[in-house]
Amino acid sequence: MTEYSALFTDFYSLTMAQGYWKNNRDERVVFEMFFRHQPFSGGYSIFAGLGSLLERLSNFAFSEDDIAYLKSLGVFENGFTDYLKTFRFNGSLWAMDEGTVVFPHEPLIRTEGNLIECQIIEGVILNIINFQSLIATKTRRIWLASGKGQIMEFGLRRAQGPDGAISASRAAYVGGAQGTSNTLAGKIYGIPVMGTMAHSWVMSFNNEEDAFDAYAALYPDRSIFLIDTYDTLKSGILNAIKSGKKLAAKGKNFGVRLDSGDIQYLSTEVRRQLDGAGLKNAFITVSNDLDENIIETLVKNGAPVNSWGVGTRLVTGDNAAAFTGVYKLAALRGKSGVTPVMKFSDNPEKTTNPGIKQVWRIKDKTGSAIADVLSIDDDDDVLKTGQRYTFWHPSADYRHFVYTVEGSATALLKKRVENGVPAAEQPPLEEIKAYAASDLESFDSTYKRLLNPHIYKVSITDKLRSLKLELIQKLLSSEER
Repeated sequence: MTEYSALFTDFYSLTMAQGYWKNNRDERVVFEMFFRHQPFSGGYSIFAGLGSLLERLSNFAFSEDDIAYLKSLGVFENGFTDYLKTFRFNGSLWAMDEGTVVFPHEPLIRTEGNLIECQIIEGVILNIINFQSLIATKTRRIWLASGKGQIMEFGLRRAQGPDGAISASRAAYVGGAQGTSNTLAGKIYGIPVMGTMAHSWVMSFNNEEDAFDAYAALYPDRSIFLIDTYDTLKSGILNAIKSGKKLAAKGKNFGVRLDSGDIQYLSTEVRRQLDGAGLKNAFITVSNDLDENIIETLVKNGAPVNSWGVGTRLVTGDNAAAFTGVYKLAALRGKSGVTPVMKFSDNPEKTTNPGIKQVWRIKDKTGSAIADVLSIDDDDDVLKTGQRYTFWHPSADYRHFVYTVEGSATALLKKRVENGVPAAEQPPLEEIKAYAASDLESFDSTYKRLLNPHIYKVSITDKLRSLKLELIQKLLSSEER
């Protein structure tokens, strides 16, 4: 299938791969995927897309047409294209649980395999994880801003292409959306599908009451009347009340939807009229270019809104164009053992942490998250309850804190693929969604506020800091010679 083509990679991955093949570079390597900045100037992110990635990797291959296309470019030797005919990812992959709350500079995914295969899968890892993590994070922010209310993802028409729409629906569900307007996403992922009516439905009838009555006759158990086609207060809500009373007489409830105007004022007035008509169970849903900041303001001001339809600003990432995930080489594994490597930069933030690493989440006795700590992934750098540690800033400078682990220290990276074969079945999407919500509960509210959130500690162990300083010193010494 085209969607699983291994051509879904950056061209330089293939030109480098040919170079590795030409020079018999088939050594084992370890790469890590992490990100550098929280999107939306926020205090946390939600790791999403792992299920999609693992499905893609299990089918990632070059078809005959793919090979023919590569040959037509005049760049690749026949021997290399013959090699690609049998290409599969036969390495191993570790990752955090999908839905985990994550922070900059900590590995979310670790891959190990030969140099060529780990290089070729870079693009698909970053594409899937970056986008879905961005949208899941945006949705979680919106969900929290609504007071953990009902969020409907309505973004299909504004998403970046068909795949963007499908992926956004999945990620939004992980992030807390109750359902989607995207029917295909509903079929593929089992997400509840939701919708109301369009202005065109209302305009196709002689008047609003006829339009609402006809809709109620078709869908008496799921009627939501769009009341702003002509005039929300002078006609829309009045006709909705007429149709709603007919439903109420049959024991049915209904809702109304606002899609324009001053949502604070209109929702308050609509609620007053519904209550005055004895329709206190009727609910109000709103849409119209909503985001977490608008929703938080409306909630704080007491707008009587029961559900929120969010589209453009959810599925596009709004003011954050992309998640800043990167994929970097961390170690070479040869016959003589592991050789840690690192990228060294004049910008300390872009200097990577070397070696094969594990990420530990430390919690206190109450279950509240205190810090995430990167360690060397070996038996000598395991964090244990009851032990006292010095944890250092990832930049390997003087900043540090001393802490005794009195609660728990949990390893977050788990093996998902071994020698190209899934190590375990992935949980259903509903379970991932529930985990994403529960994991965030272990973090203090200061990390979750929209304005100026508290910065969560991501640190490194003594052993990892010593390794990093040692490699930095070697690099500086080699430059001086």
